[in-house]
Amino acid sequence: MAYDVIVLGSGPGGYVAAIRAAQLGLKTAVIEKESLGGICLNWGCIPTKALLKSAQVNEDIKHAKEYGIEASGTVDFGAVIKRSRGVADKMSKGVQFLMKKNKIDVVMGFGKLKAKGQVEVTAADGSKKIVEGKHVIVATGARSRELPALKIDGKKIIGYREALTLPQAPKSMIIVGSGAIGVEFAYFYNSMGSKVTIVEFMPRIVPVEDEDISKELEKSYKKQGIDIMTSSEVVKVDTSGNGVKATVKTSAGETTLEADILLSAVGIASNIEGIGLEEMGIKTEKGKIVVDKFYKTNVDGFYSIGDCAPGQALAHVASKEGIICAENIAFGEKKYGHQPEPIDYNNIPGCTYCSPEIASVGFTEKQAKDAGYEVKVGKFPLSASGKASAAGHTEGFIKVVFDAKYGEWLGAHMIGYNVTEIVAQAVTARKLETTYHEALNAIYPHPTISESVKDAIEVAYGEAIHL
Repeated sequence: MAYDVIVLGSGPGGYVAAIRAAQLGLKTAVIEKESLGGICLNWGCIPTKALLKSAQVNEDIKHAKEYGIEASGTVDFGAVIKRSRGVADKMSKGVQFLMKKNKIDVVMGFGKLKAKGQVEVTAADGSKKIVEGKHVIVATGARSRELPALKIDGKKIIGYREALTLPQAPKSMIIVGSGAIGVEFAYFYNSMGSKVTIVEFMPRIVPVEDEDISKELEKSYKKQGIDIMTSSEVVKVDTSGNGVKATVKTSAGETTLEADILLSAVGIASNIEGIGLEEMGIKTEKGKIVVDKFYKTNVDGFYSIGDCAPGQALAHVASKEGIICAENIAFGEKKYGHQPEPIDYNNIPGCTYCSPEIASVGFTEKQAKDAGYEVKVGKFPLSASGKASAAGHTEGFIKVVFDAKYGEWLGAHMIGYNVTEIVAQAVTARKLETTYHEALNAIYPHPTISESVKDAIEVAYGEAIHL
């Protein structure tokens, strides 16, 4: 059967692209080699948030007395993992339902581009078949990146997949890399009783964030008992004994760390090998498929979205790219009234679900200055927030960056309780080209963490009421 659109991969980019294409009247098929929902639903965003919620409940029980409640808790690590897998399975089944609802055909197996309009699918039993379609969207996602000195064996040197399903919490763990994956697992395993050491190559943890955010998280993590080594590199790992011995190169020389397990969280690598890109002449650069603003590759009829294309490797980015790609295809097929609006990649929110949470959008203070802006910066500590005090989570702050000349909202950077739930207001405000004046004239609800954004803007403009 010939399709209008074939989507290779069913992660948050692929399945969303398929649904939007189907909504617009395009006959659509999805090819998936493992589980519907891809890494995000099955081995990434969703199950990790379930684990982190268990860690937060555990921490709340430890501090129950501070809330006037007597409570004690024992961690059943197996049950924590089981709950996480249950949440992931439920979400994957939800995608199955959405495929049926939108009359999208699901073809299970490994897809490879064979010719223009043709994808060869190899099923689990080795049998092959050709699926034909006019437009093919490559949404094959990414996997854990491996460093030469950190070859993942799945037992002593692990990636995020193994970290989600360990049979028991290790007594000690070295985590290499302090991006979102590294710091989230650091919080989780520290809460579960593991002795955690983070090793980061860059001079500060969460290096893509504003410098003030990095300092605050490091301070918080050290208080929680997590050891942190920055400007450090694991150059060798010995797994011959019971655990691991990692040789770490630091500015002061080499040192050796010992632990039960080492988690490699040094980023991701796109899944672009063995899917027929070279044979089709599809251009790649720095491990990504080269695309235009509507996700077309250099070869007509082929597109790419999500982690295997340029742009931030985030689920919500992949989803929006999938929608834009599908709408542009439908526009070309005269099934959609206009070309979609391309993404502004400088207005993408980033969220890290450690504790305290981190959320940010737009320019950091340094980036804004480097770009030539004269800036006004406001920082409001959550220790001055009534809602944060009532919740018992007063660490962290909200920081805003504005252009001093025109009052343009350049960036927002947050660390603290529930901040991932409020960053969208800054994203929307920036999308609408809101100035500080309009933001200050909006009325924020009290008591909330969100009103601390207004407080930070007041600080930037010398109008602070609550500080």
